[in-house]
Amino acid sequence: MPHRSDRELVDAIRAGSGDAADVLFARHFRGAWRAAYAVLGRRDAADDAAQQAVERAIRALDTFRTDGSFGAWIRRIAINQAIDMVRRVPREDALPDTLTSPDLYREVDERDALVEAVARLDDDRRVAVSLRYWLDMTPSEIAEALDVPEGTVSSRLSRALAELRDHMGVTER
Repeated sequence: MPHRSDRELVDAIRAGSGDAADVLFARHFRGAWRAAYAVLGRRDAADDAAQQAVERAIRALDTFRTDGSFGAWIRRIAINQAIDMVRRVPREDALPDTLTSPDLYREVDERDALVEAVARLDDDRRVAVSLRYWLDMTPSEIAEALDVPEGTVSSRLSRALAELRDHMGVTER
């Protein structure tokens, strides 16, 4: 199948093409997974959230506006799914893999301390920090994904960074 735009694939899916659905979701599954992982910090939970996001996107494809970005839309669904999962899981069960199992890629203790500090932030701040610094999303993209004002994102990031500096013993210069 020649390279087709997301919009062409969505139109084909709406016309009943299963092959177009496979191509579209394969193209964007990794982004959905990365978004879910940034919120959840656990591979197994990110797998579940991304899969559920794809299923939700399939069921809600008629609501997708083809003038928007399909990738951003499915990432938003994955983020919302991940946030819902965080709210349902007791706090101690929601800690990232790096805090609950040996991390083969640990290079320095400071990284571990930072990951732990981020994991201990309240949900809203942890999500904002994860999306901004681990997924490189802009504050406006985060605001759109979370359906909050950009000022709220900036406030969450500012407060989270202040908490992290305090926890890590870093003083501002």
